[in-house]
Amino acid sequence: MSTALRAERNRAKPRFRQTTMKGSGKRSEEDRISSICDALRQAIIEQALKPGTKLPEDSLGECFGVGRTIARQALARLTAEGLVEHRRNKGAEVATPSWEEARDLFDLRISLERLVVSRLAGNLTPEQIAILRQHIAKEEAARNGREESSVRLATEFHTVLVELTGSPVLIRYVQEVCRRCGLTLTLYARPHSSDCAISEHIDIVNALEKGDAEAAMRIMSHHLEGVADRALISPTRIQKPSLMEILAPYAQACNGTKVHGSDLKTSKPAILHAGSRDDRGQKVYRS
Repeated sequence: MSTALRAERNRAKPRFRQTTMKGSGKRSEEDRISSICDALRQAIIEQALKPGTKLPEDSLGECFGVGRTIARQALARLTAEGLVEHRRNKGAEVATPSWEEARDLFDLRISLERLVVSRLAGNLTPEQIAILRQHIAKEEAARNGREESSVRLATEFHTVLVELTGSPVLIRYVQEVCRRCGLTLTLYARPHSSDCAISEHIDIVNALEKGDAEAAMRIMSHHLEGVADRALISPTRIQKPSLMEILAPYAQACNGTKVHGSDLKTSKPAILHAGSRDDRGQKVYRS
């Protein structure tokens, strides 16, 4: 081997190792951000994180064991999805949609999900029908359990449906609007009725299996209109524990480590009341 070739190989080796390590680090950071986003989305869907809950970067970083930069990037993603909003001089907090926005979101959701079932009717395989029925079985099993689990499973039924279309565009927008509708229900809705949701989900799957697109669209419209009709004009009173208390189980699942109660910073829960409206016409809560 010539001296020039040997020198060239020696120069190439460190560059290769550095590039690989850098790429691996970026991938690990990306996975961490995605995991935190998933945990926060679940906390929002399950109504553990209420609208208006403050999301300080340092508290999130401490909770999930990451730096403020990663926490900031996770919050930026959720802001783009409409689940988090930034207020001047107040930082990030869970979004607080107005009642008018809630009605628009449900109108959009009904149109999108009618399109979803029209695409799926008569086009699902027996295996895909089985996936939907298995999910409904999970809803039935959770009927007498925690309401948060019932709410999450009811929402996930709709995201499972749209995933069966295989359309990235539909999947993205239906998932986003479902999560944002969940925020409005936290603020404006009567208690969740799992019995009603399960029976209507069964009817939707039956219509899809029969290939009856008109029936599937009609049932879906009636189902979502019923959910929207549970919304009240007046916001509900919200109990707000500390952020560390709320996110402890989600951080534990995200990190794969046990969180002890003694490790949490606790504070006395505050009752939030409807106050005045801000300069955007949205309701502002005060303790």
